[in-house]
Amino acid sequence: MPRPGLRLVRLHLVSRRVPVALAVLVVCGVALRIALHWPWDSYGALQLPLIFEAGSAAVIVITTASPFGEPERATGRWLPYLRLGTALALTAVAVAALAAAGTGADLTGGTADVARNVAGLTGIGLLCAAALGGALAWTGPMVYLVVGLYALYAEWHGPALTTPWVWPARPPHDLGGALCAGLVFAAGIAIIAVRGARDPSGE
Repeated sequence: MPRPGLRLVRLHLVSRRVPVALAVLVVCGVALRIALHWPWDSYGALQLPLIFEAGSAAVIVITTASPFGEPERATGRWLPYLRLGTALALTAVAVAALAAAGTGADLTGGTADVARNVAGLTGIGLLCAAALGGALAWTGPMVYLVVGLYALYAEWHGPALTTPWVWPARPPHDLGGALCAGLVFAAGIAIIAVRGARDPSGE
């Protein structure tokens, strides 16, 4: 890539606070690893990964906020690709960090559960970024966290929720849950790449 292209990528990543986000995602992985060594009952073990997955998704979607606001959309043809690449890369890092934290430990649901939940939660956050702005995008994953925790509670105490749209309560390899999470992630990625976060100028 020519030097101007590298500079553009670097400036985009710095303006979105991506280096900070990467550090926080690594910290989330380390914190999950430490937490997995604590004694948890079966219900707590179900909830624990989802809390870290929602936190990681919130970190990812906050990086959609632009310091330049709406005027940035007219600045160049590479912006959609930069937004797409950033969101995909951070999601992959989050999945890798949390999956690595569970290596050799008793991580409920395993890597498949982590990948599905992080992708779905991130998709919700990206849709919120497009609707509410990058600064408020974290509210989507946090609200869905409450929904997911309730679904896990219902799974444990009954009556269980059966809809695949509440995918944290579905088994790790459940096709319906994976499809719903994947659809939400694809929609979020597409809309954030095309139009970006809804950030007015000056925010």
